[in-house]
Amino acid sequence: MFTSKELREKWIKFYESKGHLNIGAVSLIGDGTTGVMFNVAGMQPLMPYLLGKPHPSGKTRLCNVQGCVRTVDIDSVGDATHFTFFEMMGNWSLGDYFKKEKTAWTFELLTKVFGFDKDKICSTVFEGNDSVKRDDETAELLKNLGIKPENIFYLPKKDNWWELEGTAGTPCGPDNEWFYPREDGKDSSDFLTGNRYVEIGNDVYMQYKKCAGGKYEELDHKNVDTGFGLDRLLVFLNGLDDGYKTDLFAEPVAYLEKISGKSYDKDETARKAMRIIADHTRTSVMLIGDANGILPSNTGAGYILRRLLRRAIRYCKTLGIDATEMKGVAKIFIEKIYDEAYPLLVEKEDYILAEIEKEIKKFEATLAAGIKEFDKTVTGIERKNAFMSQKDASFVPETVISGKAAFRLYDTYGFPLELTEELAAERGFAVDKEGFDEAFKAHQELSKAQAASAKGGLTERNEITTKYHTATHIMLAGLRKMFGEKTEQKGSNINEERLRFDFNCDHKMTDEELKSLEKFVNDAIAAKIDVVRTEVPYKTAIAEGAYGVFHADSEDQPVSVYTIGGVDKQICGGPHVNNTSELGKFRIVKEESSSSGVRRIKAVLE
Repeated sequence: MFTSKELREKWIKFYESKGHLNIGAVSLIGDGTTGVMFNVAGMQPLMPYLLGKPHPSGKTRLCNVQGCVRTVDIDSVGDATHFTFFEMMGNWSLGDYFKKEKTAWTFELLTKVFGFDKDKICSTVFEGNDSVKRDDETAELLKNLGIKPENIFYLPKKDNWWELEGTAGTPCGPDNEWFYPREDGKDSSDFLTGNRYVEIGNDVYMQYKKCAGGKYEELDHKNVDTGFGLDRLLVFLNGLDDGYKTDLFAEPVAYLEKISGKSYDKDETARKAMRIIADHTRTSVMLIGDANGILPSNTGAGYILRRLLRRAIRYCKTLGIDATEMKGVAKIFIEKIYDEAYPLLVEKEDYILAEIEKEIKKFEATLAAGIKEFDKTVTGIERKNAFMSQKDASFVPETVISGKAAFRLYDTYGFPLELTEELAAERGFAVDKEGFDEAFKAHQELSKAQAASAKGGLTERNEITTKYHTATHIMLAGLRKMFGEKTEQKGSNINEERLRFDFNCDHKMTDEELKSLEKFVNDAIAAKIDVVRTEVPYKTAIAEGAYGVFHADSEDQPVSVYTIGGVDKQICGGPHVNNTSELGKFRIVKEESSSSGVRRIKAVLE
């Protein structure tokens, strides 16, 4: 069996032989400069050097194996392929080599080191568009290496282009992805259909700079960014179809099988629970044991950690084991699986286990409250059934808990649907799963809409649009002072040329009102007020007088609050300037109707 240790060593050894320096891994916790809580990609910590800053080592060829954390699709964890913590094997050229060398080395790695058949390798390149030409250069290099022309595919921007969304001034470029077919015989489809081919990794060629207005410029300083997922490649090299059967998870799963008395292979419910417990415990160990380790809390990264731990705790109940057994799972990860790759975990073992135990104890009260709410729901149905049966002999008793009630248990108390179904069965009830799915979908759509609102309507995130976004906050504060606190944002669109802002209003604004609003904003600008961001639970933000279009899923959800002195205090995702003096002069250029009961203001900063 191909082990994770062997894979790490082979990757580093290969690129060291090509003159690369192993820079090691950095903290999993975001440093505050990238706008994310965790490092979500191997290249993320290297962004300053990809932008042109010299690396402290003085080297232009780098490699490492970097731990990453992604929780955006946490609800997908439980299947065979999703993980919240994973390792990304990477190598980089900082203005050194480019496409010719990189395609050759990736090809050599795949065929000589990992033993892939060159005749079976498929590769995709950027097909080009109106802004950037087709990447024929990479395609020709691949052909010259021996990849069959019929195995090279041109795909659109969404498939073979890398850039930071909405961020002008950053490097970007075409993406060359590498694929290989499964040999399990389950899918005989070709590359463009079915699920036979698996992405092994990719090479990003950062040869352009993203400019405002969707334009791109060639970079003088061209970079290469390579990323191969260790967890995914480990599965593939061992001929597996389940990421929880590699050496990274085999022992934790075996431990859970032993203490639960249930079979991973034969019991689908138990298998999902084991995957979630193992994955979330691993990620929690990594976050607590990190060099910049965090602890469970109700805000920021600590909130994500708490969610992971509590989700694992809930699935311990599904598996029928005491939640404290998570400590046993954690010990396996610390002492047997990651002891060499992450020795700091061993040093912090007692601390990590103690913090996990603390969170388990804290969650017991919340879990009890959820069960109490469940009992209340069921008792209400039972009483209704008893009352109606006495009044009407033909009455058919209700035996289904509504999807809405089940989703409330999920959203407010953290009950997975499976736990609600289990408790319901014990009381002789079923659960409306379709209704739950509908409520869940509605919740997701609302969250997306709220997230979009939190971005403040920005089409680009740069210095100019940040100023305009801050100006909308001050302007809304002026409108609320003028027309009352029921005045709300109804829409926003910001670009580098102007701001457009919609708000509820029952009349066309007079010239006097427009002048008064302009004065309000410009007075705030002239006052040179600091713009201060804080992160607090939603209920605290509301209690302190903050407002906004964002509405949290729970009272304890952490939110960002931007305060502009005594002028404005809004819940918002940003971005904002540091001081109002940065805005310049505010001028309204147009006021018009947007829709019934909604007015629109267009304004500029000069």
